Amino acid sequence: GCFVFKPSTKKRRSSEKTGHDFRSTSYDSEDTELRFVTCQSLWNQIKFETEQIQEDLNKQLLDNLVSFLSRSHSDFQEKTTKWTCRMKFREIPTAALVLGVNVTDHDLTFRGLSDALQDNITPYVALLEAKDCPGIKNLMQKLMGQLMNCDIEVDSMEDEDCVQVSQNRIRCSMPSLISWYESITKKTDPETPSKKRNSSSRHWQSPPVVVIFKDMESFTTKVLQDFIVISSQHIHQLPLVLVFGIATSPMIIHRLLPHSVSSLLCIELFQSLSCKEHLSTIIDKLLLTSRFPFKLGEKVLQVLINIFLYHDFSVQNFVKGFQLCIVEHFYSQPLSVLCCHLVDVKKRVYSLSHDQCENIRRLPSFRRYVEKQESGKQIELLTNDSFLKEETEKLLEDLHAYHENYVSILRCLHVFTSSLPKYPLGKQIRELHCACLENRVWETEEYESSLQLARMLNKTDLVTMLQQCVEILMSSSGKEFDKTVEKLKEFLTQFQNLEEASQEQDVSVSSQKELQKKTDLYHLQKTLLELKESRRSKKLTKFEMLRFEVVDYIDRLVRKYLVPASNRTLHEIVYFNAATVLRGHLNAAPRTALHTALNNPHWYLKNQALKCDGGGISNKAPDICIVYKLHLECGRLINLVDWLEAFSTVVMAAEEPNADAASSDQVDDIIHARFIRAVSELELLGFIKPSKQKTDHVARLTWGGC
Repeated sequence: GCFVFKPSTKKRRSSEKTGHDFRSTSYDSEDTELRFVTCQSLWNQIKFETEQIQEDLNKQLLDNLVSFLSRSHSDFQEKTTKWTCRMKFREIPTAALVLGVNVTDHDLTFRGLSDALQDNITPYVALLEAKDCPGIKNLMQKLMGQLMNCDIEVDSMEDEDCVQVSQNRIRCSMPSLISWYESITKKTDPETPSKKRNSSSRHWQSPPVVVIFKDMESFTTKVLQDFIVISSQHIHQLPLVLVFGIATSPMIIHRLLPHSVSSLLCIELFQSLSCKEHLSTIIDKLLLTSRFPFKLGEKVLQVLINIFLYHDFSVQNFVKGFQLCIVEHFYSQPLSVLCCHLVDVKKRVYSLSHDQCENIRRLPSFRRYVEKQESGKQIELLTNDSFLKEETEKLLEDLHAYHENYVSILRCLHVFTSSLPKYPLGKQIRELHCACLENRVWETEEYESSLQLARMLNKTDLVTMLQQCVEILMSSSGKEFDKTVEKLKEFLTQFQNLEEASQEQDVSVSSQKELQKKTDLYHLQKTLLELKESRRSKKLTKFEMLRFEVVDYIDRLVRKYLVPASNRTLHEIVYFNAATVLRGHLNAAPRTALHTALNNPHWYLKNQALKCDGGGISNKAPDICIVYKLHLECGRLINLVDWLEAFSTVVMAAEEPNADAASSDQVDDIIHARFIRAVSELELLGFIKPSKQKTDHVARLTWGGC
């Protein structure tokens, strides 16, 4: 087919900068509302699934913490000998929770821990952050404020260590906290249940007070020391339990606290799941599934993984990046209305307008598909919208089936490659997934080396891998794997009935003994060459032939089902491949953004009064923008007097001269003040600094364009 598209006469610089496809259908099409609803629905599904995954992954950790806290509480509740001994030595039960360096993910874990404790153990849980606790008074204020469910109101410096509870002011101290605890536990006695807390029956009669330090490394040593020492002196009156959130290593406890203080803690260590394992689970549940029609291209997925591995190890940020890809795809792709579940495809395809059919015909993958068809079908596809819709429905159904089959075979291939030495195709399934998305994986050297290693596997490993593949394919929703499962089961039966010849073992044993006798290098090389020739001429055993047959069959499955998604027709509808746009959103370029904001404020403010062509300076622009554009015209040193005169000229350009001298002086003072403030802001942003050479000059610090 021959495709001719006339270029637009309008400039499209804005669309190139932002990465959006500003076609007429992006904004004014009749399906905009449907695209938004589809995007929002998919967003909510992924958000719910992510929260469920994280809850399941943290369940074991939270259960262990709840068990520890309940044991600590029961010791106090029953007044056992163990608690009496702990009272004697003034030890505070402490959980050291090592969460890793992915600090942005910690909030979700602490929120889940707080909810679990309040549901099962105690209603008295306080979460403290270092930024809110610069001193021991601030810490006690936050602690008592959260425990008493009240806001802190500080009226004066003398009462800064008090909190307002109802009409009374309570001093923020440990005796006050103990008095409050004793009074509140009496009210929540099972015989006289409290009206305020209907769930008090789930808690013990004297529930513990749990204090969670979310970021222990950020707390000052003095604050921690003072709080621990004070608490240990009242541990026999208040069942206090501490939880330290640690991002680095448990050794930080002993670095922050001297032995005299750390000895007051009865510490038990808890380790959360590795963030890499967490990411692998997220990718497995969100991307390697047919439940969600939206998919990420290889380069986009690599951008998100690189940011995770080389920047923050944050699973939350990875999910936010994934959600950003969803929004960007549905915003920029007019045909994203078809990125939906299979049950909705038919209805949406047949409701497409003529313009949307033209958008389908413009897709590069669809052009390649048309070129492969016979001439009569080409004409129908390019001219008949009804025929195009029927074909589009079939192609989208094929694309959904491709995804189902792709995931199942990918998991089977991963079963083989993950057990090989040196991991030629990577240990994690995400690495294998990226390799399959990038190009034909069977054409890579890593794949060839993986096949060679697979042809050397022993019988036990092969049987285990085949059993895992059978389980994967039987649980798959793909409809094409019945014969594949039968073939794999046939291989398993052959392995079970196979008996290896004992002659081969005898030959190998005698050869090894002969090699051990040959200590001379010449004779050793000669013997090895003879063994190599004998193996070439020797007939393969039944096991070796069957092993080769299994590996070749897996290879055929890979070549059939793991074709890159970019080779599939209409893949642009469900795959987001704009890696450059995503990188521009996620990889911050503050200098470029700052230069754009100051040099062209219209770009962000969208105010027509600020629009100026030819490099001019509008007097309607903010003062800092005027000062910035003037400073770009200067050299290394800038004379403040000249700079002020230029600023005054620009600001007064549209105003009529005032004959009143007093009013003129007042206006000059206002302009002078505005100039000083703008220069100070520019200095704060790091564009200029005071010069030691001349007192009435400032030095310019930035050069070159962005």
